[in-house]
Amino acid sequence: MNHSDFSAQTEARLLRYAAITTQSKLSDNVWPTTACQRDLARVLYAELKALGVETCIDEAPCVLYARLRANHDGPDFPIGLIAHLDTAPDVPGWGVKPWVLRSYDGGDIVLNKEKNIVMRAADYPNLAQYIGQDLVLTDGTTLLGGDDKASIAAIMTMVEYFVSHPTHPHGTICLAFTPDEEVGGLARDLDLDRFGAKFAYTLDGDHLGWYQDQTFHASLAEIEITGRSVHTGTAKGIMVNASDLAAELVTMLPKPERPQYTEGTAGFYHVIGVTADCERAVVRLIVRDFDRGCFEAREAYLQTCADALNREYGADRVRVRLTQQYRNMGDVLGRYPFLVENLRKAIRAAGLEPHCEPFRGGTDGSALSFRGLPCPNLSAGYENAHGRFEFVPVPSMAKNVEILLHLCDCYAREGGAHHAADWSAPRPPSARPESVAEIRTHRAETEE
Repeated sequence: MNHSDFSAQTEARLLRYAAITTQSKLSDNVWPTTACQRDLARVLYAELKALGVETCIDEAPCVLYARLRANHDGPDFPIGLIAHLDTAPDVPGWGVKPWVLRSYDGGDIVLNKEKNIVMRAADYPNLAQYIGQDLVLTDGTTLLGGDDKASIAAIMTMVEYFVSHPTHPHGTICLAFTPDEEVGGLARDLDLDRFGAKFAYTLDGDHLGWYQDQTFHASLAEIEITGRSVHTGTAKGIMVNASDLAAELVTMLPKPERPQYTEGTAGFYHVIGVTADCERAVVRLIVRDFDRGCFEAREAYLQTCADALNREYGADRVRVRLTQQYRNMGDVLGRYPFLVENLRKAIRAAGLEPHCEPFRGGTDGSALSFRGLPCPNLSAGYENAHGRFEFVPVPSMAKNVEILLHLCDCYAREGGAHHAADWSAPRPPSARPESVAEIRTHRAETEE
């Protein structure tokens, strides 16, 4: 198989899907967070129906299911493929105007002459990898939505291939397109029984040929601080300024352990918002780490900070509430090494060298793995996601179709002859300081 076989199909699909608004938004109690995501689900439903594929939409939660039945006589080992419908809320995502730059020459790209929006090659060195390739871009006023519509285009092209080549053997292939991944939906309404596979792969990420089998452990922390307000003229010995306590709490977080100073498998604390006045303050932050023991120590450290402030300023002034967001899917995937082994085989069969990196975020697979559906992640090949300078190399989408076909070949050949291995125990949490003074000293030492 050659990637040129699939370039026209994937390009046409991405141009069509990107023009459909599916931007999600942050919401506490409405799922899906935007009704427009159903528009793309219905388009995909119609396309699958036209191909003669078994499919259905669960309209209320906006989950699209489809299934290609096995066409060989050997043992059937159903596998799943999952991509998300929504695009990120970080920048405008409506009125997307995708277009194709043919045979990129390596220079700056004028996205919008009228508004003087230029993607400068010096600012985006990743462009140099794609000289000579066709690139799908926007007009610079919106994101493109290749995250994750490049994946949807590849999956749908794979389906078309199998339908038009009925003698190409494959096992049962279960598909799901889900909403709200970009705002923490994490396939919350995917019905695993209806889906039908015991193992699956999400397709969501940049860099063609890369895959992820680890993500962060992740929690959201909301720290509420109660102060005592009194007139500043008589405040001595009486006032407790919640704003001051919030600022002191933030300074207790070691500066090197923040996202702008970390990479690889290093965890962090990240303050995402502070609201404060003298009487009340709320500090919201996210906690991340790949190692379970270190992650639990990070969560415990927040309570340590709260306890230290309460001892200094009065009991129950600082309260910590932690909400689990997702966990490191590596804790589950370690039991099923064949999932990654087959993915690596498929990437190599497509003529690429597989590369693995811990994903410094979360995917639908993070949550699904802990719900009983182990899910490594295959990158979709888009670049500069969540921004106005996002682009998708057409050959990357075409090559991803090849990878998917080779992946299905692995399971058609090997059937269900796989065995799980136990995962290893996490390391114990490290010790942390307990008093305000010790915390300040620890912070100063870590920043030296």
